[in-house]
Amino acid sequence: MAARGKTGIILVLYVSFVLLLSGCGEIGTWKEQEESQINDFLKSLHDTTFVLKPSGLYFTELSGGTGDLPVNGDSVTFFYKGMFLDKVVFDTNVTDSIPWKYVIGSGKIIAGLDEGLRYMKQGSKALLLTPSSLAYGHNGYPGVVPGYTPLLWEITLMSVKKN
Repeated sequence: MAARGKTGIILVLYVSFVLLLSGCGEIGTWKEQEESQINDFLKSLHDTTFVLKPSGLYFTELSGGTGDLPVNGDSVTFFYKGMFLDKVVFDTNVTDSIPWKYVIGSGKIIAGLDEGLRYMKQGSKALLLTPSSLAYGHNGYPGVVPGYTPLLWEITLMSVKKN
C-alpha cells in the first residue's frame, strides 16, 4: 500500500510539473506575439518615429508645449484617446470636453500613461504605445481589452499644476 501512495504522489507531482511548464510556454508565446504586433505596427508608420524608453514605453511628441515637465505630486489635466493598434478606439474623454484630472505618481491610471505624461509639457500632444506590461497586463480589462494587448494612446496635456 505504501508503494502505491508514493507512486500516486510522484504522479501528481509529475503532472503538476508538466502543467507548470506548459503554462510558462504560453506566456512566452503571448509575449512573442505581442512583440511581433508592436514591431509590425512600428514598421507600418512611415512618417512617425517613436522613442523607446527604458521601461518599454514608446513615445513620440506630435506638438510641443511650454513649461516644466510634471513630476510626482503634480496635478495634471489631459484628454486621451485609447486605441488598439488598428486605431479602433476603445476609450476616450475627448468627446466629453472635460479633461481627466490626475496626480502624477498616484498610481490611479495605467503605468504607461503615468510615465508618458512625465515626458510632456503643458499644451503638448503625444502618441504613446504601451506594451501590455505597462497597460492592462495578462488579464486585460475584461470586456474591453484582451490580455497581452499593446495599446496606442493619443494624449493632449492641458495643464500642469506644480505641487
